[in-house]
Amino acid sequence: MKKLLSILLLGFCGSLSAQTKADDVKTFTLDNGMKFLVLEDRSIPNANMYLFYKVGSRNEYPGITGLSHFFEHMMFNGSKKYGPKMFDQTMEFNGGANNAYTTQNLTVYTDWFPVSAMETIFDLESDRISSLSIDPKMVESERGVVLSERSTGLENSPWNMLNDAVYGTAFQEHSYRWTVIGYETDIKNWTKEDLERYFKTYYAPNNCLVVVSGNVKVEDVKRLAEKYMAPIPASDPPKPVHLVEPPQSGERRIIVQKEVPSPYMMIGYHTPEAQNKDFYALSILSSILSSGNSSRLHAELVDKRQLASMVGTDFSESFDPNLFMIYALAAKDVKELDIENAIYSEIEKIKKDGITEQELQKIKNQKLMEFYGQLETINGKSNNIGTYELFFGDYRKMFDAPAEFSKVSIEDVKRVANQYFKKSNRTIGVLKANVEE
Repeated sequence: MKKLLSILLLGFCGSLSAQTKADDVKTFTLDNGMKFLVLEDRSIPNANMYLFYKVGSRNEYPGITGLSHFFEHMMFNGSKKYGPKMFDQTMEFNGGANNAYTTQNLTVYTDWFPVSAMETIFDLESDRISSLSIDPKMVESERGVVLSERSTGLENSPWNMLNDAVYGTAFQEHSYRWTVIGYETDIKNWTKEDLERYFKTYYAPNNCLVVVSGNVKVEDVKRLAEKYMAPIPASDPPKPVHLVEPPQSGERRIIVQKEVPSPYMMIGYHTPEAQNKDFYALSILSSILSSGNSSRLHAELVDKRQLASMVGTDFSESFDPNLFMIYALAAKDVKELDIENAIYSEIEKIKKDGITEQELQKIKNQKLMEFYGQLETINGKSNNIGTYELFFGDYRKMFDAPAEFSKVSIEDVKRVANQYFKKSNRTIGVLKANVEE
């Protein structure tokens, strides 16, 4: 198995080197602080542009929660040159498409387009960055849309309701404690001044990373960046998020009531940020527990004991320490306590006995192939380049990731399980129809 991993690693690195190398990514920064990473890729005739704004729900505070997500809506509702709905119409007329998403850490806008339309894309993006319209009528319209989105999401998704409750319990001080969409009372009470101040602070060129990949030339991207983006003035740098969640000193529990046929469960353990040395070992541990039918939790809880109809984990990049989440949906007539104890049992086996060499190599092979698959498209390349630049501090670390996964040992996985999967460090959430008296 080790030999197989070595062959795969060599093959992967060789293939990746043949397609993309760290030196293939060219970078420049405009005088206003907007940074560009450009990857020329002739494998496809089209191109994309990813704009990573370093703003998410972690940058908010009580009173303005949800503003990051709200601006994801507003950015499509008109600016100085392109009025309401014209952004999408112009994009589509030129053969392009777009999307956007907001997380705890970032707000990201994605454009896909024929290379012939690249100047139009720059014009569109520069227009809404420099002169977004914060029209009161449009604000009220989108406020209603977001309120509806919030209530519908909670009504229709038990997972959303439970996730919000767990985060609100696990975090007492850090801004990860509120949901990305925000609190209902805050959404209803943002002022025009709140919006203008937030936009000026975070939608500034010096708070944005732009990644362009595809059949482009660096000199063309730089020329258009100088023409359309460089005239936009920088703003004062945003105030750093200084909140630090204190160590959890005891197990926490939250029960949520909703009419569901079977209980839902989430268990969150506090774990470190992406740049921490334990990130890769924790990522492998997440896969050991839940990746595929042969994973520890699926094999035991779903296949063997039939306690859960589904079980999984979530561990991803984050600017600040966040949660390693384990979630499960109870099978019919199964009590949530039985599922909870079964999960702990599997964790304790890893804490005491570690994992097998076969398990470790299987997951390393999976990580390798997943990573390679992500880099087969220009979308995957742009997303990964931006992710590593922001979360890991340097896009070049993307090319080190296969080796970092390869270095993780059985002892590393056992160590992080013991270090972070402690009773005092966990928050348990259960969503069920009736709370027992």
